[in-house]
Amino acid sequence: MLPDIPALLPAIAAAVLGLAVLMQSFAVRRRWRQRRRLSACHRGAWLLVLLSLALLACLLSLSLDGYRRLVAEQPVAQIGVRAFGPQQWALRVDLADGTHESVQLAGDDWQLDARVIKWTPRAVSLGAQPLYRVERISGRWRDTAKAQSTPPSVAALGGDGVLDLWQLKRRYPAWLPWVDADFGSAAYMPLIDGARYEVTLAAAGGLIARPADAQTKAKLEAMDW
Repeated sequence: MLPDIPALLPAIAAAVLGLAVLMQSFAVRRRWRQRRRLSACHRGAWLLVLLSLALLACLLSLSLDGYRRLVAEQPVAQIGVRAFGPQQWALRVDLADGTHESVQLAGDDWQLDARVIKWTPRAVSLGAQPLYRVERISGRWRDTAKAQSTPPSVAALGGDGVLDLWQLKRRYPAWLPWVDADFGSAAYMPLIDGARYEVTLAAAGGLIARPADAQTKAKLEAMDW
């Protein structure tokens, strides 16, 4: 799968700025050796500016790690279910990036959660598009009393990066004024032996779960889902 070019832009910027920092450091060293102190200080000031920008671009690149563009209703995951005990399930989750996870859940339903980031109109006018990241899958009990008394079964999907733009926005909202909205979305479906589901994310940011084949659709209809 080809890399997401907009998501690579901060990394490209960090690399270009890093090269500029290296060249500027050579210039500072050369002028200092030539005893051109004022010129060396001037170059040093630019070196600090470029270094700050390179670090900022690097942090932005790290915070976008794992996110994908949301340009239309987008396939997010394929989920296959197998029973191995009473209300005990083995799931294979095939993600849109070509990776897959094998998890075990307990419950009546599975629930998939994703993070969604949308930008301000100004950023959108410059070409920024919504981003999403699949976060986790968990077991869900329909009976409220059982849900309260039974520890939930949860599995992380995709792993966590060093930084996360979604978490940064929530912790430091004033630092990221170009992020207009950050929210979570979830979808759930029954855990049925042999069932297969597909999950998509609408452009508006909502997860949608559907049966992936006729057999699963028939099983859902049989239980009046």
